Amino acid sequence: MSNKENKTEVVRFHETGSADVLKIEEIDLQEPKENEVRIKVKALGLNRAEVAYRSGQYLENPRFPSLIGYEASGIVDAVGSKVSSVAVGDKVSTIPSFSMNDYGTYGETAILPEHAVSHYPDNLSPEEATAIWMPFITAYGGIITNGEIAKDDAVLITAASSSVGFATIALTKLKGGIAIATTRKEEKKQQLLDAGADHVIVTDDEDLVERVMEITNNNGANIIFDPISGPIIETLAKAAAPLGRIVEYGSLSSESAKFPFGQMLQKRLTIQGYILMDITTNPEKLKPAKKFIFEALEKGKLKPTIDNTFDFEDIKKAHEYMESNQQLGKIIVKLN
Repeated sequence: MSNKENKTEVVRFHETGSADVLKIEEIDLQEPKENEVRIKVKALGLNRAEVAYRSGQYLENPRFPSLIGYEASGIVDAVGSKVSSVAVGDKVSTIPSFSMNDYGTYGETAILPEHAVSHYPDNLSPEEATAIWMPFITAYGGIITNGEIAKDDAVLITAASSSVGFATIALTKLKGGIAIATTRKEEKKQQLLDAGADHVIVTDDEDLVERVMEITNNNGANIIFDPISGPIIETLAKAAAPLGRIVEYGSLSSESAKFPFGQMLQKRLTIQGYILMDITTNPEKLKPAKKFIFEALEKGKLKPTIDNTFDFEDIKKAHEYMESNQQLGKIIVKLN
């Protein structure tokens, strides 16, 4: 940690590659500009998007030297002109609604646009606060805004052991749906059941379509929320109910997808691509999502799932841990 006045430490990288490209570097402490907020960071939350960005496999290519990071919580310690929603001393966390070519959260301090900074419920710790907006807004946009979940809808949640997966299970139950989670390995099954999943399909051992049809009395899943893409889309279309909605929010698979045209026509399916920033950069969509999530967190109806915590100095190990696919929930990095 930097102990020099007007200096701060941040994580940057100067080329794409493995976690080894991440460097903790001391830089001059910057002042926030108009409509910007500076945060003294208490905790960071890691995301798959940051691994992809660091690796050169994200939606945008980094400009070097590049900052990195979407999620943080901490205390506002400076504000730029025209900032009105937060003040110095406020406890805040960040909403991913910016380009990492312009801003990043990995550091002792982070400067962010005002629209990306939000208060969080008082009953949450800084570690919990950095694990709320990305997973819960992603899930909200997927199954509520786009999926239009109704009571008793069967929701198939693939790769469910991620923080978004756990958030989607929680929101499905809160809205009266049936949460069907998938995981590749048996070891993660019980934790998903403990998190509220009504059913868990272990895809290395079970046929996904057969199990979905068994669970839903041969109707299929009304909503499918999937971050994998690739060849699994054909399987998901077979598992979908008539008029079902398949929402794709990632591409964890590096393989090409064959579009399930026959299933789509036969069942009149809706297959939609979706990213978090569809919600976070649209004030009309973000406002009800934030209100719903804030109130549910405040009342204890929702709770972030934290898997593991690392020290800031171990940021490389934290990224490597994420890439090992061991986690069940959010990976957090703490700062002193």
